[in-house]
Amino acid sequence: MIEVRVPDEQEGTKAVVRAWLRQVGDAVAENDPLVELETDKVTQEVPSPATGVLAEIVLDTDAEAVPGALLARIETDVNASTAVRPEPVEGPFSPSPMQDRGQGFDKLSPNGVETRLSPSVRRACLQNGIDPTRINGTGRNGRVTREDVDRAVASATVVSVGESATAQPRQFSPHDIPHDRMRLTIAENMARAVAEQPHVTAVFEADFSAVAAHKAAMAARGVKLSYTAYIVKAAAEAMAVAPAINGRWEKDRIAISPTIDIGVGTALGEKGLLVPVVKDAGQLSLEQIGARLDDLTRRARDGKLERSEVSGGTFTISNHGVSGSLLAAPIILHQGQAAILGIGKLQKRVVARDVEGEDAIVILPMAYVTLTIDHRVVDGHQTNAWLTRFVKIIEGWPAA
Repeated sequence: MIEVRVPDEQEGTKAVVRAWLRQVGDAVAENDPLVELETDKVTQEVPSPATGVLAEIVLDTDAEAVPGALLARIETDVNASTAVRPEPVEGPFSPSPMQDRGQGFDKLSPNGVETRLSPSVRRACLQNGIDPTRINGTGRNGRVTREDVDRAVASATVVSVGESATAQPRQFSPHDIPHDRMRLTIAENMARAVAEQPHVTAVFEADFSAVAAHKAAMAARGVKLSYTAYIVKAAAEAMAVAPAINGRWEKDRIAISPTIDIGVGTALGEKGLLVPVVKDAGQLSLEQIGARLDDLTRRARDGKLERSEVSGGTFTISNHGVSGSLLAAPIILHQGQAAILGIGKLQKRVVARDVEGEDAIVILPMAYVTLTIDHRVVDGHQTNAWLTRFVKIIEGWPAA
C-alpha cells in the first residue's frame, strides 16, 4: 500500500477536501489527479504518487485536511488493467461526445473543455437536479468543480434536469450575493484576527518624488517597475531597525523569522482577495522583486498560483491606494503576522518644506502610509522606528 498524504504547507493555512476525482476501486496512474484540496486562497489537485488502484479514501469530502494528514491509500500490487477506469457520467445529463487523450483523468470536448465529472460533482448534481452542462466550469480545462455546483445551487441560476425555465431562488433576491467558500473563510479569518490580536495603527506620510523619478528613469531604459516593487524593497530594508515587525506571537516567545517573506494583497474583483508572497524579499534586488511581483500577480488573476506561493508570509502589504482610498485603518492583520503595511492613494498635495533654510509651500506626490501592529508583539516605539526608516528609504531613493 502507498499512502497519499496532504502536502506539507506553512502553519496556519486551513485546507479542506473539496472533491474526490477518483472512487475506491478505480485504477490510477502515477501523477493522475486524485483529489481537490481547497483553502480560502487556492484549490490544489493532489496527484497519485504511484500507479495502482485506489484502495481506501480516509478523508471524505469537506473534511479538514491538515498538513501531512492521510488522505487515501493506493494498492500497487494488483493488475491495474483489470481495475475500474472512471467513465463519463451516464444518465439524464450525459456529456457531449469527448476526445480521450488517453492519459489519466482528462476527457476533453472538441473545444478543449473537460466534461467528465468527479464523483462529488456528479452526486451534488444528482441531489440538486442540476444539469452540469449549464454550468461554466472553473477547474482545469474548464472542468466543473464542486464549488461551481455549490455556487449554482446557491444562486439558483442554472436549469435543472427536465426543466425548460430557469429555476427561481427561494431565499435570495436578485441583488444578493451567495457566499462562496473563499468569502466564508476570509470572514472567519478576519473575525478571529480581530478577536485574538490587539490592533494598533500608526500613520505617517511619504513623499514619492524620488521614487517617481527613479521609476521614470528605469522605464526610459526599458525596465518597467510598479510602485509596489519599491514599497516591497523599502519594507524589507526597514526590518533592520525593528526585527519584531517580521515576527509573530507564540505562547512562549516572539518568534522572529529568519527570512523576510512579504505578501502583497491582490484584488480579484468579485472573487475576493489573494495574497501572493514574495519569498526572501530581503535578498532580492529591486528588479528581481519587480519581476517576481509581475509573475505572481498575473498568475493570481489567472487562478494559477500554487499553494506554496500564497502561504508562509511573514509580513503583508496592502496597497489599497490603487483603488482610490487615501487611508485605511486598521487594516486587519494576517494571522500569524505581527504587522501589515497600508499604502494610500498617491496624490499631489500642497505641503510645507524647508527650502534652503526657508519655509516654502510646494506641491509633491504624497501618500499616507500606515502600519497596523499586533500590540502583543510590537510596541509604539518599534512601530514608529520602522515607519521612520521606511519613509526615509522612500524619500531618499537614489537617482537611477
